[in-house]
Amino acid sequence: MTSAISIRRRQGTVPYVARRTFIHVGLIGAAFAMVYPLLWMTSTAFRPSEQALIEDSLWVPSPTLENFVGGWSAVGQHGFGVFFANSLIISILVIIGNLLSCSLAAYAFARLPFKGRKIWFALMIGTIMLPIHVLLIPQYLLFNSLGWVDTFLPLVVPKFLATEAFFVFLLVQFFRLIPHELTEAGRIDGCGHPRIFAQLILPLSVPALTTAAAFSFIWSWNDFLSPLIYLTSQDNYTVPIALSLFVDSTGTSNYGGLFAMSLLSLLPVIGFFLAFQKLLLDGISTTGIK
Repeated sequence: MTSAISIRRRQGTVPYVARRTFIHVGLIGAAFAMVYPLLWMTSTAFRPSEQALIEDSLWVPSPTLENFVGGWSAVGQHGFGVFFANSLIISILVIIGNLLSCSLAAYAFARLPFKGRKIWFALMIGTIMLPIHVLLIPQYLLFNSLGWVDTFLPLVVPKFLATEAFFVFLLVQFFRLIPHELTEAGRIDGCGHPRIFAQLILPLSVPALTTAAAFSFIWSWNDFLSPLIYLTSQDNYTVPIALSLFVDSTGTSNYGGLFAMSLLSLLPVIGFFLAFQKLLLDGISTTGIK
């Protein structure tokens, strides 16, 4: 009887082990396929520029830093540091604008009873489905009439007006999870809405605010279309626009410098994620983002 049970266990164990092995091999293969472009870009950044588009191997027999040295000063008169500074300034202002305006709008939708609140909230959510391309020409005409073209204002000022409906929705969902008893206790102690918002709601909403800040930074840092439309002077270019200058249609493209600067442009995004990873995951899990 015992031997029969052990035989059945062995017969059941072998398919189980084989199935698990097959799943793990498949997952490792899929993960490698996803990471391969990043690994290839990293290895190409350390490869001589003339071999940039020739070699597809990840192994670099003679790594060099000439792409980083040459690429840093290959575009513009001030070096690539100006483009990093421009992107950093715009990203920080976008984060401040989105957190300030979207949290105020979310508090109003989540906590303040006013007439037509559901209708206004539905209209706000509906703007998420509005394609950005529909707004390009009207916005450009408006900002051009204000004299804001070739400045950072078209990229920053709208963020202070709660135009990012996704972040408003995200924060509304989180604010609704905060017990109303806390705000009622604050009112009993004589707190008005500004004090309840600043001293009760915001301190409890750090994970959601961190999530909004992370997405604001990533979207702003990687944005290519809006800076391409509104920034015309090379001194005002952001990193994505500056990277496009490495590719020349006349055949003198500097692909080595392109991959080297592309690798450097990823470091702030990776550093931001690693620094706020725990708060970011908490915010995603508590607000229902998948």
